[in-house]
Amino acid sequence: MPLKSLAEYELLAAQAHGHLCAGQILGLRMALHGVALLGLEDPAGTDRKRLVTFVEIDRCMTDAITVVTGCRLGKRALKFRDFGKAAATFCDLRDHRAVRIAARESSKQLASEKYPDIPDKNQQQMRAYRELSDDELFDRSWVTVEVGPQDLPGFKAPRVLCAQCGEGVSFGREVLCEGRTLCRACAGERYYTPA
Repeated sequence: MPLKSLAEYELLAAQAHGHLCAGQILGLRMALHGVALLGLEDPAGTDRKRLVTFVEIDRCMTDAITVVTGCRLGKRALKFRDFGKAAATFCDLRDHRAVRIAARESSKQLASEKYPDIPDKNQQQMRAYRELSDDELFDRSWVTVEVGPQDLPGFKAPRVLCAQCGEGVSFGREVLCEGRTLCRACAGERYYTPA
């Protein structure tokens, strides 16, 4: 299914995210800009196996990016890097090209200057993010991203068992520690503490 209009994507984003906000519109615009620069006409359909997207923030924007690109964590086509930045990198696996799009901090100020009559900041930004040009909203840079085979959609590899907890580990994510094969949690990268 070819790309839709921004208004059509807004409906889908609101449905997927639970509401529509400025971050959602910014994410839609960012994704539309990224796939256009890569020349992808149907990122969620016929071009879906060509696209991997790295997002750098876990906010509303990311949910909107998935609506346009079709990239999902469960499909191994969405990669999260917790940099806390309103940015994403769109990678065309077939043509080995990638473009990183970052939201300009100045876009919020532009929204305020352009629509001072709208008192609600979210509504002000929503309108501006619909109307500002890509150059006003984003910085872009062509980058190189190495996506290893273990990070590709559809990659299959044998699971190994952690020598300490016995849980299975996929995609080469195990750690060799003092001659033992461990999951990252048992090797010390735990984000939780056993009770």
